Amino acid sequence: MIPSDHFVRMYNELFKMLEEKGHEHLQRYWMRISELQETILGPYIDRDGLKGMYDYWEHIRIEENCDADLKVNEEYFEFRMNKCPSLSKVLDNDAGAFELYCDHCAGWVIPVMERHGYYYAGDIISRTKPECLLRVYKDKQKAEEFLKSAKLPAKPYG
Repeated sequence: MIPSDHFVRMYNELFKMLEEKGHEHLQRYWMRISELQETILGPYIDRDGLKGMYDYWEHIRIEENCDADLKVNEEYFEFRMNKCPSLSKVLDNDAGAFELYCDHCAGWVIPVMERHGYYYAGDIISRTKPECLLRVYKDKQKAEEFLKSAKLPAKPYG
C-alpha cells in the first residue's frame, strides 16, 4: 500500500499537470474518480441516506486520522474538518500546493450526491488553512442558502 504522504503529494502534482492541459482535463479526472467513489459511497446512501453519509465519513475520519466533527439531522449531514491531514501534507511540500487542491473532494463527491438526489454545499473556508465544512442537504434551496454564507464555496464544476 502506498503511504498517504506519497499519494497526497502525487495527487497534488497530478492535479497541477492536468490543470496545465486545461481545467476540463482536471474536471474529467475528478468525474472519473467520482464514478469509482459511487461504488463505495453509493451503498451507504442507498441504505441510510444522510445517516449513511455519516457512517461513511465516520469510517473515513477514523481511517485517515482526521481531526473532524460529524453531525447528522433531519435536514443535512455535516462533516467539519478541523485539520485536514491531506491538505496539511500538501502544504508541507517543497513542490508547493496546487491552488485548487481542496476542490478535489467536492469534485469527487458532488456527482455522487446528485445521482442520489442530494445537494452538496461545501465551504472550503481557506486554501491555505487545512479546514473546511461539507454539508449535504435533502433540500436544494437549503443547500443554496447555506452556500450564501460560505467564505469560499466549493464549486469545482461551476
